[in-house]
Amino acid sequence: MLAWTTDPGAPGGLTLAEVPEPVPSEGKLLVRVEAFAPNPGDIAALTGAPAGTIPGWDGSGTVLQSAADGQGPRPGDRVLFLGLASHGWAQHRAVLLATTAPAPVDASWEHLATLPVPATSALRAVRRLGSILGRRILIVGATSAVGRFAVQLAARSGADVVAVARDESRHAELRRLGASETHTTLATVNSRVHGAIDMIGGQHLVDAYALLQPGATVIALGHAAGADEHFPYGAFIADPTTSDRAITSFFLGSEPHLSEEMTFLAADPELDSGGLDVKPWTELADWIDVGAPRRSGRVVFRVDHADE
Repeated sequence: MLAWTTDPGAPGGLTLAEVPEPVPSEGKLLVRVEAFAPNPGDIAALTGAPAGTIPGWDGSGTVLQSAADGQGPRPGDRVLFLGLASHGWAQHRAVLLATTAPAPVDASWEHLATLPVPATSALRAVRRLGSILGRRILIVGATSAVGRFAVQLAARSGADVVAVARDESRHAELRRLGASETHTTLATVNSRVHGAIDMIGGQHLVDAYALLQPGATVIALGHAAGADEHFPYGAFIADPTTSDRAITSFFLGSEPHLSEEMTFLAADPELDSGGLDVKPWTELADWIDVGAPRRSGRVVFRVDHADE
C-alpha cells in the first residue's frame, strides 16, 4: 500500500512511498482510509520524527477486517477513527477498536474526518467544566477547529458563550454557532467567567486565568501561540474574589471511552465543521511545504485507491 512517510530531505518533510500492509494486533481492526484532516499537532510532530514514520492521528474510512474477537464494526462498515500513535496518512490503517466509531451513511467522508481529534477534544473539555447551564464560558481561539466545536457544544449545553478570536470578520459566524459575545482580544472581556477553554496558550492563558470567578477552571487545551506563560507576582495569591481557581492540562490520549463520544458526534447532523477545502492526498507534502495554509476552513485530503 501507499503511505506518506517522513523524509527530512523532501518537500514538506514527506515522501509518498510503498510500505508494508499493517497487520492488526489484539484489539485492533483494519480500515481503508478515505479521508483525513491534518491537525496542528500532526504537523508539529513531523519535526524530529524518525525517517520512515507514517504520521497522522485520525480520519474516516471503511472497515476491511474486524477485530479478532469479533467485536465492533464489521467489514464494509463506515467508521471514523483516532490513534495518537500516528499511521493515519496511509491507504490502510490498523486502529484500536476502542477509538473507532460507526459513522452514519449520510455523512460525508470529509466531514467525518474533521471530527475525531477536534470535536472529541471540545466535547471532553466542555464536560470537564461541569454544569454550565446559564453560566459564562470563555472560549479562547474560537475559530480554531477545536474552538469552533467548543462554541457549539457549550452553547447547546445552555452556556452564555464568550468567544475570543482575533479575526473579527468571523465573529458573525461564531454568533451563528451559538456565541452570545465575541471579542478580538481578552482585554475587552469585562466580566468574570465560570470556566474557560484556551487553545492559544502564552499570554492568552495568563489572561484567561485572571478572568476566572472563584472556584472556576481554565483548561489549557492548545498551544498555538508557541510562547511561554509568565504569571505576574500575586496571580496565585487568593482573596475572597479569586479563591479556588485552577488551571488544568488536557491530553486526549488519556481520555477513556472515546468511541462512544465519536459515535455521538458523528450522528449529529447539526454539528457544523465549517467550510472544507478538499484536496487530493497527493498534494499533502506540497501543502505542508508552503506552510499548511487554511484559507477557506478545514483542509481535508481524500485518499486515492486507484492503484488497489
